[in-house]
Amino acid sequence: MPLTMNREVFITCAVTGSGSTQDRSPHVPRSPKQIADSAIAAAKAGAAVAHCHVRDPETGAPSRDLTYYREVMDRIRDADVDVVLNLTAGMGGDIIFGSSEAPFPTAKGTDMVGATERVAHIAECLPEICTLDCGTMNFAEADYVMTNTPGMLTAMGTMMTALGVKPEIEAFDTGHLWYAKQLVADGVLKSPALVQLCMGVPWGAPDDLNTLMAMVNNVPDDWTFSAFGLGRNQMAYVAASVLAGGNVRVGLEDNLWLGKGELATNEQLVSRAVTIIENMGARVIGPQDVRDKLGLIKQAPKS
Repeated sequence: MPLTMNREVFITCAVTGSGSTQDRSPHVPRSPKQIADSAIAAAKAGAAVAHCHVRDPETGAPSRDLTYYREVMDRIRDADVDVVLNLTAGMGGDIIFGSSEAPFPTAKGTDMVGATERVAHIAECLPEICTLDCGTMNFAEADYVMTNTPGMLTAMGTMMTALGVKPEIEAFDTGHLWYAKQLVADGVLKSPALVQLCMGVPWGAPDDLNTLMAMVNNVPDDWTFSAFGLGRNQMAYVAASVLAGGNVRVGLEDNLWLGKGELATNEQLVSRAVTIIENMGARVIGPQDVRDKLGLIKQAPKS
């Protein structure tokens, strides 16, 4: 197929994530203030979208606490910079099984809740975008499964659409795109949809270019997509996604390093992505351009 490079590119900064990175870099933000400040700095560096999780301020462990989400969103909304708000809705579907001989009862760390609770912070904060992990997947941890059944995804997607929040489909493999298209066909999600291609997350789609293009070729032509790779491949995927016609995601959720032996900040990762994109002859677009492109609704949070 002919190369169709994207020349109007938006950058998403994934600010902190829910992985166990909190003790591997002092730059991974923990408290709501730190998360908001890091998102604001990333926006000033050129990120049009801030993708946020929240963490326990004391331990750094991932959290679903509504008060943390509300504080992060309030701080960003009150800042002197504009950015599109994107909250995770990926938590609350975590199963950690017992041993291979005795999988039940499940182990400590299991966090399984209903659809309404999984999107409670979305209904509370009303960001412009929230994520929808479009499938169940094994991760690198031996007995951990990220659980997103078709019924759960239908329920969550219906709630997101009714709230006026645009789901960002997180596709970790080609089957996730297949089901995302079914959600659109069923009227659960609106078309054109927004997709994030998640490359190199064990054990999903590997981060090679053939697999990336297989994913890209499964995204409908009128949909918008971004892509990212983990760790040292993060910046390579900035270029690869733009060349493939997409947008880009960088940030400490996916990569802690600016270079060998040099820990990064979110602001530095965004700045490097801007340089790569502009050196390719493309333009980095801002948050209002993204809203116009994606038909986003900037809503006031519930009082």
